[in-house]
Amino acid sequence: MKLFKIRGGVHPEDRKHLAANQAIEDLPLAPLLHVPLQQHIGNPATPAVRRGQRVAKGELIGAAQGPMSAPVHAPTSGRIMGIGSFPAHHASGLSVRTITLQPDREDLWLAGLEGVADPFALPPEAIAEKVAAAGIVGMGGATFPSAVKLNLRTKYSLHTLVINGAECEPYLTCDDRLMREHADEVLDGARIMAHALGVSRIIIGIENNKPQAQDAMTGAAAPYPEIKVARLPMRFPMGSEKHLVQTLTGQETPARGLTADIGVVVHNPATAFAVHQALRLGRPLVARLVTVSGAAINRPRNLRVPLGTPVQHLIDHCGGFREEPARLVSGGPMMGQPLPSTRVPIVKGSNGVLALTATEINAGPSSPCIRCASCVDACPCGLLPLNMAAHARAGDLEGTVRLGLMDCIGCGSCSFVCPSHIPLVQFFNYAKGEMAARGRAKQKQTETRRLVEQRAERMEAIQRAKREAMAARKRDTTAKPAAPKPTPADSHATA
Repeated sequence: MKLFKIRGGVHPEDRKHLAANQAIEDLPLAPLLHVPLQQHIGNPATPAVRRGQRVAKGELIGAAQGPMSAPVHAPTSGRIMGIGSFPAHHASGLSVRTITLQPDREDLWLAGLEGVADPFALPPEAIAEKVAAAGIVGMGGATFPSAVKLNLRTKYSLHTLVINGAECEPYLTCDDRLMREHADEVLDGARIMAHALGVSRIIIGIENNKPQAQDAMTGAAAPYPEIKVARLPMRFPMGSEKHLVQTLTGQETPARGLTADIGVVVHNPATAFAVHQALRLGRPLVARLVTVSGAAINRPRNLRVPLGTPVQHLIDHCGGFREEPARLVSGGPMMGQPLPSTRVPIVKGSNGVLALTATEINAGPSSPCIRCASCVDACPCGLLPLNMAAHARAGDLEGTVRLGLMDCIGCGSCSFVCPSHIPLVQFFNYAKGEMAARGRAKQKQTETRRLVEQRAERMEAIQRAKREAMAARKRDTTAKPAAPKPTPADSHATA
């Protein structure tokens, strides 16, 4: 299959050997599972259980709030211990509303869960509904509700589904192992999604450092001429969906647009596997594969983890720390986020837990920019990171936006190659956050002004109605003839 060259990118040491050769293991249940009600982009789920209630595995415990949301299901059978706040799987460490479940160790599925004998006989909207009901979101880390992407067929002219098996981040190998060990299930889920999208072509992109996964998926796809496996060059960030699509099709996604604008939808192999489980077996998303790796981990592994499991439980299962890590990361080392604590739970978007040593992070003091332009060469989006950072440091956020801030994908390639160790991507993330905060403040002002104007209009309408009512009563009083006063003769006659 012909591939197209893209600009920029870097070649970090992949370190995938640490966990790639270990088969997937089922992680034993932790004593308590802390299941957040928001594990996705959009509105959080609302509790559908009460304290003390007994639930079965796969039972609904959090209901979705609208289309841009996702339900949450019990990762195992047990008893609801409480509904309250618990630290989120997020760099901020802030607490979110969470359901705490005590497993009963029986791990019994909810009775009545059944799959569909022939998913391809279902209309596309029925498949999207089942995917939504199963709580499936983007498993590559974006956590966008998958049903929303499956419904893009109603707004765009689509022709291709891309399964993003690049897994270009160093250390991470959970998608690699999934494709090796469950190629048929991943392919089946991809075909079901293609049917829902109404597309005629599927491309599965896998980097060349995963030859076993490439061979497994090629074998599974052999009976289907409409499915191609693309062997991708090793370059970060090949897993960025816009750059992956450009590599595969030669088409560039419009600035700030979607790949759907050029007829392509991208999903992750783990998402495809979850769709297979939901449609064929009737099982909602209650667990995911997680790579636990890094030189500070005694026994790196790929684990099948019930959602809500504390990170510490994964680390303990992998033999604990070989040495105290210099940094704990959720996700990959390039685009992942620092973990605030090992107490936080695994969520739907958690594809990796990395314990990195000081040697691995190669941290150094920041020094002035030497204008070497290495960051410019590395940027896959064709931006000028050194100039953008200068504007951000000066507080000129509008200038940073003019230079393309909103097109930055936050891949960290610029920071990776910077010889001065300037935290470029942190500047850009700060600028994006500040611009978003300003946008929210402006929207709040606009909404407040609108509400004040609406209230003033309502009050004026009420006063106008009162004035009109008073005027009507006055007219009625004036128009009505007064009753005649009785005369003395009338009074005498009455007597």
